Amino acid sequence: MSFPLLTATAALPAIGAIATAAVPAARRTAAKWLALLVSLATLALAVTVLVRFDPDGARYQLTESRSWIAEFGVRYELGVDGIGVALIALTALLMPFIILAGWHDADPLETKSSRWRPTQGFFALILAVEAMVIMSFEATDVFLFYIFFEAMLIPMYFLIGGFGDRAHAGSDENASAQRSYAAVKFLLYNLVGGLIMLAAVIGLYVVAGNFSLQEITEARANGSLEMATSTERWLFLGFFFAFAVKAPLWPLHTWLPNAMGEATAPVAVLITAVVDKVGTFAMLRFCLGLFPEASKWATPAILVLALISIIYGALLAVGQRDIKRLVAYASISHFGFIILGIFAMTSQGQSGATLYMVNHGISTAALMLVAGFLISRRGSRLIADYGGVQKVAPVLAGTFLIGGLATLSLPGLAPFVSEFLVLVGAFARYPVAGIIATIGIVLAALYTLVLYQRTMTGPVKPEVSAMPDLRVRELLVVAPLIALLIGLGVYPKPLTELVNPAVKHTMSDVQQKDPKPDVEAAK
Repeated sequence: MSFPLLTATAALPAIGAIATAAVPAARRTAAKWLALLVSLATLALAVTVLVRFDPDGARYQLTESRSWIAEFGVRYELGVDGIGVALIALTALLMPFIILAGWHDADPLETKSSRWRPTQGFFALILAVEAMVIMSFEATDVFLFYIFFEAMLIPMYFLIGGFGDRAHAGSDENASAQRSYAAVKFLLYNLVGGLIMLAAVIGLYVVAGNFSLQEITEARANGSLEMATSTERWLFLGFFFAFAVKAPLWPLHTWLPNAMGEATAPVAVLITAVVDKVGTFAMLRFCLGLFPEASKWATPAILVLALISIIYGALLAVGQRDIKRLVAYASISHFGFIILGIFAMTSQGQSGATLYMVNHGISTAALMLVAGFLISRRGSRLIADYGGVQKVAPVLAGTFLIGGLATLSLPGLAPFVSEFLVLVGAFARYPVAGIIATIGIVLAALYTLVLYQRTMTGPVKPEVSAMPDLRVRELLVVAPLIALLIGLGVYPKPLTELVNPAVKHTMSDVQQKDPKPDVEAAK
């Protein structure tokens, strides 16, 4: 039997989470180093998956299949395509930086009780989320995917509610209440979406007789499995609702600004750069793969929601006074671009959407983590409390600027390529949608440059006059992310070659071809 590489990639952080939680209370530094080493080992396994994956080979590779709950047709089935490999690599890549950035985030929570291990718990929960997210990207059994899709809510709930941001102007009681509210809101929104999806999963089993994504997709393609139009549409809506909450898509987005605002900066990155990607990934893998006709039926409405997300999120980002909430609303706008690319039903749009998932993860991590370092120095999330930072901490200001420029998709940085492809793909089939979406680019430039101007330029405020620049640990977090943004912006070919074959399979699932350019109209 060959080595179960995919299982190992997900199991290692799960085992690491248990081991980290078991570290004695007095050995919190050892717990941090253990978590970091586990994340680096997981990254090594993810790189092995990347190296062993052949973009021109079978659609799903490194597959594993074992009987699990035979009475209900549930199997332990894993497999990855190019899109899944790219997102596994993104998840494993970001985790060491998230752990390093949050190195001291749980330290103030230490108590004298020998039974309470807040630092150990903090890093154990992060590793648990990593394990569940990676398994979600690997699962090709719908029921298996659902289990981890829902299970990741539990550690995220405790990370938001139990280890929230301490940069509050109010009392500790008020801060605790806000964290609890954000955590409960996150949990309730996603649980409702998950319960609706569970009903759809059960309905899919009734219709198909199994949960295997590959078997159902093949049966739909060769005509051996037919669904009534109304049945397919209801099942599609059940799946899509859950994924739209996770993504998040307007109007199901309201939990995200609260969660990111109250969480620590590393946990905020974990939410929007890692966990939320499961929603958009699942739209590609499950909505389009299992329900192609319903996906095309729902496309006009989804494109409208995506455009609202793009404009609405950007407009609210422009008006924000809180740095972290600004990044949260900017992410809502970016997720609108991703969903626009997915449902444009063109190869350029879907390739751009996949690249956007990866590039948004890197750019948001860079911007949010630098913002977290800034907030930890000043003790405030309010934009008005800053000014002139670039004169006292030029490296911090410079990395903040690059992260912001990546957020507005400046040419030469990684997000530009993905946003350009999304707009090209959308315009090819839905020109009006493509034109409206470009408004989001203008608004992104506005909120990013205004944020930088108000925090980094101008007279030096007395409260920031003694602000230290980035330390060695912080540079180790930021520098590789900046290098990736520049590298993938200048040379995105390795990433496009990885995902393009998988996109062709997805386009085949929905029986769509790219529209031909209208040469006569262009003349």
